Amino acid sequence: MELAVNEEIINAPQFIEANTQAIDLVEIKEQHIIPVFTKDNKEIISHYDFVSGTAEVVQNFYIGSGINPPQIRMSHPIKGRVPSARNKAAKNLLDNEKTLYFERLAFIIEVPSIYETIDGKAMTLVVGGVRALNETNLYGYKGNPEKFKLFVGFRVKVCCNLSIWTDGYTDEVKVSSMEGLQAKLLHLIENFNAVQQVKLMQNLCNTFITERQFALILGRGKLYPFVPKRFRNDVVPITLGDSQLTTIAKAYYKDVHFAPSNQTISLWNMYNLFTGAVKSSYIDTFASRNVGCSSFITALQHSLEHSSSFWYLD
Repeated sequence: MELAVNEEIINAPQFIEANTQAIDLVEIKEQHIIPVFTKDNKEIISHYDFVSGTAEVVQNFYIGSGINPPQIRMSHPIKGRVPSARNKAAKNLLDNEKTLYFERLAFIIEVPSIYETIDGKAMTLVVGGVRALNETNLYGYKGNPEKFKLFVGFRVKVCCNLSIWTDGYTDEVKVSSMEGLQAKLLHLIENFNAVQQVKLMQNLCNTFITERQFALILGRGKLYPFVPKRFRNDVVPITLGDSQLTTIAKAYYKDVHFAPSNQTISLWNMYNLFTGAVKSSYIDTFASRNVGCSSFITALQHSLEHSSSFWYLD
């Protein structure tokens, strides 16, 4: 099986929504300050270098395919001012007297020429990254490890839901240079089996659950955080919070793309209801929650196919 090739580029909704704003890469480069390590005042790997360095790796690896400009979302702005404006009222600050950077960053880079269609929904390959500066110790010297998250997977074009599986995700990349970060990303891409992931997602279209089973899963999903720890180790974790499970319940009836028919829903549609709810997560948790959705759905499918115990349905 080979992935099809298509040069069409389509605008799509945002891949993450909660508490974030879209930022242009040029703005990051020209207007945002770069934090430093406090012990020696040397700069960290900047957000601009993270995004542009990722784009360089993607372009070189998928040579000849072409890539779209990065879609960048940022949150938790850190605002400041230059020393000469320390006594000014905030409303009187000039643009050149303000400083700004964002603590958290998430982005995706689409490779539009690599795509597949599942149940009538087009999907394109994406590579992306996440960074939350609150996870990196900046109270040291240059050379201390900085933390990143990297992923490669697909996104559903009609809704921009991301499909990230464990084989295409690295939760904690610790590096001290951009070269080291690019090497980690290249290793992830080289070992990502896009064809295998597509097959796994296509297979979800062949398994269905009833409305009653769906309701049981959501109900027990809300119970999961309160299950005694001695029992929780034997339960497949659900990485969604209470508000996201409520979003899924609403989408079960309201979603125009993945709502069920005849009171049954395929695991493919259910998976997309889950990943759609993940878009309301904060930047530092949305990628791992997305992977958690994939693991949960595959565990559910395995239990249904082999008639094995699954706590959410027992």
